[in-house]
Amino acid sequence: MTISCAQQVLYLQWKCCALLAKPNKFLFSICADLYWSNYAMSNGGGAASSTTHLLDFLEEPIPGVGTYDDFHTIDWVREKCKDRERHRKINSKKKESAWEFTKSLYDAWSGWLVVTLTGLASGALAGLIDIAADWMNDLKEGVCLSAMWFNHEQCCWTSNETTFAERDKCPQWKSWAELILGQGPGSYIMNYFMYIYWALSFAFLAVCLVKVFAPYACGSGIPEIKTILSGFIIRGYLGKWTLMIKTITLVLAVASGLSLGKEGPLVHVACCCGNIFSYLFPKYSKNEAKKREVLSAASAAGVSVAFGAPIGGVLFSLEEVSYYFPLKTLWRSFFAALVAAFVLRSINPFGNSRLVLFYVEYHTPWYLFELIPFILLGVFGGLWGAFFIRANIAWCRRRKSTRFGKFPVLEVILVAAITAVVAFPNPYTRQNTSELIKELFTDCGPLESSQLCQYRLQMNGSKASEGGPNRPAGPGVYSAMWQLCLALIFKIIMTIFTFGLKVPSGLFIPSMAIGAIAGRIVGIAVEQLAYYHHDWFLFKEWCEVGADCITPGLYAMVGAAACLGGVTRMTVSLVVIVFELTGGLEYIVPLMAAVMTSKWVGDAFGREGIYEAHIRLNGYPFLDAKEEFTHTTLAREVMRPRRSDPPLAVLTQDDLTVEELQSVINETSYNGFPVIVSKESQRLVGFALRRDITIAIENARRKQEGIVLSSRVYFTQHAPTLPADSPRPLKLRSILDMSPFTVTDHTPMEIVVDIFRKLGLRQCLVTHNGRLLGIITKKDILRHMAQMANQDPESIMFN
Repeated sequence: MTISCAQQVLYLQWKCCALLAKPNKFLFSICADLYWSNYAMSNGGGAASSTTHLLDFLEEPIPGVGTYDDFHTIDWVREKCKDRERHRKINSKKKESAWEFTKSLYDAWSGWLVVTLTGLASGALAGLIDIAADWMNDLKEGVCLSAMWFNHEQCCWTSNETTFAERDKCPQWKSWAELILGQGPGSYIMNYFMYIYWALSFAFLAVCLVKVFAPYACGSGIPEIKTILSGFIIRGYLGKWTLMIKTITLVLAVASGLSLGKEGPLVHVACCCGNIFSYLFPKYSKNEAKKREVLSAASAAGVSVAFGAPIGGVLFSLEEVSYYFPLKTLWRSFFAALVAAFVLRSINPFGNSRLVLFYVEYHTPWYLFELIPFILLGVFGGLWGAFFIRANIAWCRRRKSTRFGKFPVLEVILVAAITAVVAFPNPYTRQNTSELIKELFTDCGPLESSQLCQYRLQMNGSKASEGGPNRPAGPGVYSAMWQLCLALIFKIIMTIFTFGLKVPSGLFIPSMAIGAIAGRIVGIAVEQLAYYHHDWFLFKEWCEVGADCITPGLYAMVGAAACLGGVTRMTVSLVVIVFELTGGLEYIVPLMAAVMTSKWVGDAFGREGIYEAHIRLNGYPFLDAKEEFTHTTLAREVMRPRRSDPPLAVLTQDDLTVEELQSVINETSYNGFPVIVSKESQRLVGFALRRDITIAIENARRKQEGIVLSSRVYFTQHAPTLPADSPRPLKLRSILDMSPFTVTDHTPMEIVVDIFRKLGLRQCLVTHNGRLLGIITKKDILRHMAQMANQDPESIMFN
């Protein structure tokens, strides 16, 4: 192409005018029109006869191009290319002036700033949720007369007449029966009624707030966060309304007494904070891949404040939720977890000056023969996890497919009513689940007032009075075991129906409670065997006569880890979280043995954890890196179009009009179109996204005069010579991906699946000897994998 001297002068005039007028859109359009009219005159009066046009000289970025629609997957490769280009641009300018150097420093430190803000907000909100939930949970039983805002434990601390062992005799704390009826025969019935009333009130308020203001605030949030971190777009799921409503309703849901926890939703809350703060920094707000690095760090901060386990939070983010986890994200996740844990420790919501939630201090070590019951607890955890996943998914699928799912408020009220009515008579189900776990973990010492330790006092009394261990177990043992068994059955049934309700509901604490109850039962049984049958070969070498060599609280801790591992299939992060949670570092071997056993047993019934099962239930396009693809299919067997399908919708590089291009877009629902040289050659040029094409056409019509339906569309670098009376052409070269990922039709699908997992592709094109044959999308791969696993391929609903 040859550019005349007059054209070069006009171009220089345009550049000067455009630079001066760029801040003003009106002046900018005047400059463009003046340039175009003068340029047309210099070409003999025909504007369209030129070999180039305005955008050949100055290609302005088109607003909106490069963004994504709701419920679509991002292109990781394109996002990383955009970030590298931005980084190169900043580095090339930082030596030009002090201001540019300051901007480069700000860009380098913006990642640390955003994770610091996320950690601060996560810790503060977690402390607020913990304090409010404890107060409202105790409000179901009574109120503190000296200070309404004190919970039961704080109220007793303010009384100098009450010791810790006499918590139930606290003079400042009054039950509702004492306030309304005084001391009378109807006290139990009144307390029962008020317990149910407050539970239903909290549950009703929580589900109404979620339904009206933020439907995304329900559930755990971890399945959706895993999907978002894999590159999926869910608009509003991490927004400010979701954050505010989830924070409020999480307190209400926990206080209602439902069989749920706040630990999973706290990860969602932390990710909302990370998403909101990322919009303060263009480096993250304009790049979806970079934003997901912040969300990975936020999820670590969420687990850090949920359990007081910063290292476990980092490992949880790495093992369980993150899809892309580079080394710098590891450092920032560690820092975010550190900041969040520091803030939570400063607030001190538990009132024990410790960061850990269930601090334990056992007085006896564990012995080698105890690995047998520990492994049996691992087997129970794996069986429970497999049973819970199948039962909960079956119930959630029934909820989605029947009319019952159309009445979420009624369902929450019904489950809350059943929970409150059945839970109140049993002291182990009436109390807060976190307090129950803490009591189950506790070792029975001389100052311990727990009901679980009453049989120990009977054992010690019988040993002192009768002089030997041959007396049968007292009634206290049977009473404790009976109540714990009833609590175990109740928790198992209610957790199945509670997880998935339209209120914030976590699964960590209920699963740990089930495991802790089962572990305590096993621990008491082994303790009784060791005490009354100390001459057995298992106990003879380790246990002395009359000595306490078994710690039932340790069995509760191991059982809690085993059941949580069976449900979530976590391993390394779970063990670290549990020993950070309890401070029991010396018991890491029993924890590891139980957790690995539960995973092996659970995997024997299905490799999916509860979060992956809910992702598949909702039809999200999540390509799990843990799932192996071992089938011998080829790319041509999966690509579209199939033999029975219509031909692949393609665009040619230089012989389409705007009208024909819009017709292709309106008649199809594809997210993008391959661009080829011509219909005859089928040689591939690039790939253009549907959203980018639509935005580019609207932008051109708004900012350029002369773009009509008959205007030619070009994806080439230079427009060919056109007749003098032709309308202005539309050049879309800037939105074309010139390097789409391609595979041949004989590529094994095992390799294609690995490419999609490791590069985060949305689609790849299939060629044969350079000629375009078809396309494979992430949705096609997921449907093919479902079909190979004898599952419904139509369950994958999103792109």
